[in-house]
Amino acid sequence: MTEPERVNASRDEIDKFDAVASRWWDQEGEFKPLHQINPLRLAFIREQVALAGCRVLDVGCGGGILSESLAREGARTTAIDLSPGAIEVARLHALESGLEIDYQLRSVESLVADHAGQYELVTCMELLEHVPDPASVVRACAQLVRPGGTVVFSTLNRNPKAYLLAIVAAEYLLRMLPRGTHDYARFIRPSELSRWAREADLQLAALRGIQYDPLARQFHANRDVSVNYMAAYQRAGGTDAP
Repeated sequence: MTEPERVNASRDEIDKFDAVASRWWDQEGEFKPLHQINPLRLAFIREQVALAGCRVLDVGCGGGILSESLAREGARTTAIDLSPGAIEVARLHALESGLEIDYQLRSVESLVADHAGQYELVTCMELLEHVPDPASVVRACAQLVRPGGTVVFSTLNRNPKAYLLAIVAAEYLLRMLPRGTHDYARFIRPSELSRWAREADLQLAALRGIQYDPLARQFHANRDVSVNYMAAYQRAGGTDAP
């Protein structure tokens, strides 16, 4: 008898996102920051990859905010998450929007056996800081992208400034996010992410920060990666692999 697959996820994290799944597309609710930064994430991805016709996997898709943007750009999009509520909302919203997105309730590690090297682009946004073993997610993403393909991550840096802005300010003072959304101990320094990426045969291609202006109440992208940041990596090897 084979042992069941170990799921790289916290039950508490899944339950937390399930509880608010119905509000994923409320642009004034707890997911408002994700709606606000989505254009910045999409612009960064566009700089790395031509999306029209691109075979894309969106890991940790939630309610499908980025997945829908990728599909609207012409990408052939598969999106996965471990929150049943989020996947249900994502499927319904895509149907209402007239978009074809293959949403699946499964882990990124479980895809590797059947889909290794099949995607030209893998995105994994705001997920690494929510899982017990982020290095495992990085390895799986690297295995799923084809040689020469691109993997894009976004996450939170770990330092006092990030703690003050991403937790104290965002969750307690400005109330942009529900309290308890983030665990500072799980924040990831760019050097840590890059080490895991190198071990998975990924080479850094671009790094970009995202900052929040409380006066303008807007996010903008720049070179400051001290809090939120995005990183694009290219898998070693040629670009002519299937």
